Amino acid sequence: MKKRVVITGMGVIHSLGLGLDTFWNAICEGRNGISLVTKFDTSAYDAKVAAEIKNFAPTDYIEKKEVKRMDVFTQYALAAAKMAMEMSGLDMEKEDSFRAGCVVGSGIGGIQTLEDQHQILATKGPGRVSPFFITSMIANMAAGRIAIEYNLQGFNECVVTACASGNNAIGDAFKVIQRGDADIIVTGGAESAITPLSFAGFCSNKALSTNPDPSTACRPFDKDRDGFIMGEGAAILVLEEYEHARKRGAVILGEIAGYGCTCDAYHITAPSPDGTGGARSMKNAIDDAGIKPEEIGYINAHGTSTPLNDVGETKVIKSVFGEHAYKLAVSSTKSMTGHLLGAAGAIEAVITTMALKDGILPPTINHINPDPECDLDYVPNKCRKADIRYALSNALGFGGHNAALVLKKFSE
Repeated sequence: MKKRVVITGMGVIHSLGLGLDTFWNAICEGRNGISLVTKFDTSAYDAKVAAEIKNFAPTDYIEKKEVKRMDVFTQYALAAAKMAMEMSGLDMEKEDSFRAGCVVGSGIGGIQTLEDQHQILATKGPGRVSPFFITSMIANMAAGRIAIEYNLQGFNECVVTACASGNNAIGDAFKVIQRGDADIIVTGGAESAITPLSFAGFCSNKALSTNPDPSTACRPFDKDRDGFIMGEGAAILVLEEYEHARKRGAVILGEIAGYGCTCDAYHITAPSPDGTGGARSMKNAIDDAGIKPEEIGYINAHGTSTPLNDVGETKVIKSVFGEHAYKLAVSSTKSMTGHLLGAAGAIEAVITTMALKDGILPPTINHINPDPECDLDYVPNKCRKADIRYALSNALGFGGHNAALVLKKFSE
């Protein structure tokens, strides 16, 4: 028999808030977390804006000595994990450490460390490269560091599926608990890729918006959209087997009900024109949850604000849900958060969980000039109250990766 998997803690590090409450309040208010980039000079870049974190002090969460030994994406992950673990109320000294694990995704990993250490190599020679270079840069280090911090000796991995990494990480964690191989998995995603080289690469492949106005640059499903906006941060969730959480009296925030993942096997960046991969991942997640498509009341869309994604995702939603697609609420919270790449699915899982818990559907802001090809209910500009039981969260990544999660409003 499949185990039930519930969420007992969540932590968020983002420009909209350091902590779940601050972040969620900002989402409900429809606040924009995007601003002009300040980390480096963008005068030679086509893109100028990002959802950049400006007020994060790593020593508020991590010992100063250790901060110097990890990339920023790992710092974000550890800080969010600390918040999530505190919220969960878990005392790991009372738990079987081999029944507890960690799955954290990152699309790019420690690219700031890579850029910094390459500069040192070029200017000062190989003898000056940090001994912590490799262990700061590699993408699995967020999962490894969290596991070390909380003695999570069970199932542990890092998922790297570009922008689907966060959803795949949560989905894999869900399956590990569901099949009975763990009681606790700390999971989510972390990314800190607003760097000169990474930004230049995304500009070069014409993926980013060239709109220099932070207040309007990210406009999913809007006719005037022209590309995505990079974001950074981390979102970490504590997943537990239901009976384990209930026995210790945990406060349960929500439930993971289904997971589906596929690959388009079509193109390294463009989604498949027929949308079959994305559609199948959604269908598989719904089937895995054991529900009918008509039971889904809200979709947190991948919604990147790129010309191809938004039309394609709209078509896929219609293919999966038929006439019910027009009764669904669909929003892209990337309009507020930017695109967190490997952490996108994780932060959107947090948002979707809170939407179910509080009965508030987050908006798609900057939805001013609707695209005729995007004709669903995108919860434009303002949040909406709605008591729904099931929601779907989509993630699509370079390489054709698709991952969908079905989340459920918790009830005994």
